[in-house]
Order: sequence, then structure tokens, then C-alpha cells
Amino acid sequence: MKSIMDKNLTKDELIELAAKHVCPGRVETFKQLGTVPVMARREGNYFWDMDGSKLFDVHINGGTFNLGHRNPELIATLKEALDHYDMGNHHFVSSARTHLAKELVNSVPGDMKYCVFTTSGSEAVEVTLRTARKATGRRRIVSFKGSYHGHGGLSLMAGDADQAAYFLSEQPQDEFTQVPFDDPGAMEEILKADDTAAVLCEMIPATIGFPMPSPGFYPQLKKLCEKYGALFIADEVQTGLGRTGKMWACETFGIEPDMLISGKGLTGGIYPIGAAVISEKTAGWLSEDGWGYSSTAGGSELGCVVALKVLEIINRPGILENVREMSAFLAEGLEGIKDRHPFLVEIRQKGLVHGLRFDNPYGGALVTACGFESGLWAFPAGFDRSVLQFKPNLLVNREDCSEALQLLEKAISLCEERFKV
Repeated sequence: MKSIMDKNLTKDELIELAAKHVCPGRVETFKQLGTVPVMARREGNYFWDMDGSKLFDVHINGGTFNLGHRNPELIATLKEALDHYDMGNHHFVSSARTHLAKELVNSVPGDMKYCVFTTSGSEAVEVTLRTARKATGRRRIVSFKGSYHGHGGLSLMAGDADQAAYFLSEQPQDEFTQVPFDDPGAMEEILKADDTAAVLCEMIPATIGFPMPSPGFYPQLKKLCEKYGALFIADEVQTGLGRTGKMWACETFGIEPDMLISGKGLTGGIYPIGAAVISEKTAGWLSEDGWGYSSTAGGSELGCVVALKVLEIINRPGILENVREMSAFLAEGLEGIKDRHPFLVEIRQKGLVHGLRFDNPYGGALVTACGFESGLWAFPAGFDRSVLQFKPNLLVNREDCSEALQLLEKAISLCEERFKV
């Protein structure tokens, strides 16, 4: 079937138009990697580039395609929903929003009671930061150096300082502070000033290459928050919805957050939606001012119906068990590749979250380029290009994982041969 957008453009013509009207900087960056991907057909583990190349996707856009590309059940759910729903009216009570809120609240550990729906994870970050400030009467937000929480207003200032400064949105030091990841001493130095509203935790920071927290780090950090009156916000946009082998990474690390952020995977890769799940003790503004936060497209009824199906699939018997089994299978396979290829120097893993560090400051980017030729789509960490993000979807089986490992090793071998690394 011809797309309504099909103007019979070649790939090169489309790239030229995109550089002219949409994303010139990204096009140039991809050219430096040796390829400018343009997604055409997509299905399950794979998407096809417009030039016909078939690519096994282990980037999955930060977890957006947790259930694979164009998951048939999600497509069918959306089609059926279109017979009954549109976006809905965000001012009204909604059956779809209410049912999704109940499911999300019940899925998150701790004293959770409310859910505020947004169009994205970044917008959900905004909700939690405003909620924390209102609940505590404090302004300071503490996060990890190199973390990424989106490109909104508060979410940009809470993330990487250089990114904020680029848009003249510098972080006031008395309001936004970043400390090194996995450093409870540095965190306590800030918290003991008793002026912190919340600690915003990207549970496994993606943009600096998925470094893993030390055992006990998060329980210790939660205790520090309680000691000094700060709220603990779990940013689970990339780590939630089953990726670590449990529904949420905070469960994996043994803590109960005061608020939790979801996005990306909640969409099923089909319809935009994000959510802030909020504990009863922090959510007073929801009763005080029913319009304290308002988002026209946040919690679109179509998006809620899709997200409900996403949760239902992940909660099926065997799905999270499969994540844990495939995690062990991949761990063994990746160690074998590391033994055969000294270029791969470190494997960071929790469930189906992997950061692969190479012996070159641009190793992750180099393997990305060679992976495209080899049939693998992976992507380097934005703030540490030595690391390759490697994230299969939750539904992969042993055959899928074997194929991904073979394609990865092929890309590494090509990289070693071509760049003499």
C-alpha cells in the first residue's frame, strides 16, 4: 500500500529535504558515522532501511520498542480503540485514563496513589519536580552528573549542565545540583543543607553508558533522602516496564520511591504517552487545585488503551522470567565475545540493559557504524562514545539473542579490521 506521504523520493532526496527542513545537525552526525538510516518497513526485532538493509534493532529507541516493532497485539488494540475513542477531553473523567492509572499505581512499590498523565517522559519529569517543590516547600533538585531527563524546562535544567547552558538555560546552583553517580558521600554533602526538594534518579544512567550502581547504593540513598527530608524520584523511562527482570528497576534495587516516571515503553512504540506516579504524601496539590497541571494530549484515551495492553502483556506469566533467562544467556555470550575481542573491555548489565565499553574513546560510535553494515542497529551513549548501548526487546528468545550476538561480533571484527583498534 502506498503511503499518503510517498512522493516517490529516493533515500538521498529525502535525506536532503530532512537536512533542509527538519534536522540538519543529526543528518550531519549520522553522515560522520557513515550512514543516515531512514526507517522503512519494521516488524518485531527488525526494521529495514530505505535502501533495503535489514537491521536487528538493539537500540529500540531507549526502550520505546520494548515489545518489538509494530507489535501485532498493540496494532490490533489501537485499531479497535479507533472505533470507539479519540484523544478525549483532558478536563473530563475518563474510563481509559482511570483504568490505566489504577494499573500503574498498583504496579509501583510504596505508598502510591495518583497518576498524572503526560505526552512524554520529559513532561512527566516536569510534573514530579513541581510536585516535589510544592510538597516540601524547597527548591533544590539533585541529580547525577551526565544524567538525562529530557529537553523540557525543568527537565533540561535537572539534566546535564552543558546541555542546559547550550540553550541559555543554565542551572541556578542553589536550585539544581549534580553529583557523581554512585557516590553517597557527595550526595550527603548536598542533602545535609536541608534545602533539597528531591533527588531525581535516572536509575541506570543511559547517556553516560549504563554504569551500574554498587550493591546497596540505592537503599543508602533512600535513607539519606528520608534523613534530610528530600523526596526520592525514580526516573524509569528507560529502565522500567520489565527491562531489569522486574517491572521497575527500583524493585530490582530494593527501594520504594516517592514518585516514579514512565514513558517510552509505555507507548508500545505506537501512541505517545508518559506518566508520573505519585505517592499520597506528596500529591496534595491534586486535591487543592484540580487544574494545577494540565496537558491537552497527556493521557490521550487512545494512548491509555494501548498502554493498558502494554502492561497486560508484560504482566503475563513467563514474560519477566524470559527477561531474566535471556539476560543470563546474553551475559554468557557477551563474555565469550569479550574473551575473543580485547577491544571490548567492559560489560555493564542488568537484565536486558547493557552498556558495552570499548578500548577507544569513540569505540561505541565505531561499532555503531560497522553494525549498520553487518545488520545490527545499536547506538553509542551520548555522553560517553566509548560505550555502545545494547538493549534487545523483552520478547526475544534464544534464537533471536544468538543472532544479535553474531551480528555484534561481526561488527566488532569489522571495526577491528577497518580501524586497527
